[in-house]
Amino acid sequence: MIPDPLFPIRQPRYARQMAVGDGHLVYVEECVADYGLPVLFLHGGPGSGCSPVQRRLFDPQRFHAVLFDQRGCGRSKPLGSLRANTTAHLVTDLEYLREALGIPAWIVFGGSWGSLLALTYAQLYPERVLGLVLRGIFLGSAEEIRAYVQGGNGVPPEAWQAFAEAMPAGERGDLLAAYTRRILGDDLLVATAAAHAWLDYERAQMGEAPLTAAPDAVQLAKARIQLHYLSNHCFLNPGQLLAGVDRLRHIPATIVQGMADPVCPPHIAEKLHRAWPEATWMPVAGAGHGGLSPPIAKACIKALGWVAECVEG
Repeated sequence: MIPDPLFPIRQPRYARQMAVGDGHLVYVEECVADYGLPVLFLHGGPGSGCSPVQRRLFDPQRFHAVLFDQRGCGRSKPLGSLRANTTAHLVTDLEYLREALGIPAWIVFGGSWGSLLALTYAQLYPERVLGLVLRGIFLGSAEEIRAYVQGGNGVPPEAWQAFAEAMPAGERGDLLAAYTRRILGDDLLVATAAAHAWLDYERAQMGEAPLTAAPDAVQLAKARIQLHYLSNHCFLNPGQLLAGVDRLRHIPATIVQGMADPVCPPHIAEKLHRAWPEATWMPVAGAGHGGLSPPIAKACIKALGWVAECVEG
């Protein structure tokens, strides 16, 4: 068994709500080492928000870590809001936060959905990105979304069966549409029941137990935001992120990939690495999707240290 690789628990030095426009307030926290190297952490989901344990990925003596809950999720307000909530809006928020915090450029560290957001941001603002740490690659393609929802990634058959059977038989050919109609619909009871099945399906792929109660407001917001993004192709053009790799070749980057990840399967990360061989490939044998599982966390901490060394020269 791998020992706990995470750094000690700590409280943020600063935590605040910041207005980013369109009626959204995003929760932002900073774990600041004096003169630390700036690093932005992008959570997954979309819609998952940050957790206190994610602060433990960052060496408190080395990094000025910025963590925030993206629009509509976690501690951001209004919770669950889909208004002005697209990938482009989130990228604009990153630049606003960077400028507001007085950070000239930073390392960007994103996992799962966060890897997609990191790539999108870096391709638009490469001059603001010192380095990239990408974990559990998600490119937002129709192929990835379809495989996830229709059980094509090696999910336990019983988990997918329960997920499919939560929808009427006639709608199981397009489960994304079926879940989207319900979770984004106006009937709260129907939305809550569908969100419960949706979230339990995700939890099964993460090796986690089902929810023991109906989703709370934060969990329901997460499901709403996920369906909003996935049903809109993550607000990206087909092939956009692979086509934009040329803008990143000069940036120190690592790709950390669990080789038994059913949520963001390895062949997607391998596709990115083939397009971007300059990025350092860090496969983690036998590891799944969880970014805080000891083998993945250990690899991410190592990757961040390597990128920091490249930046610091």
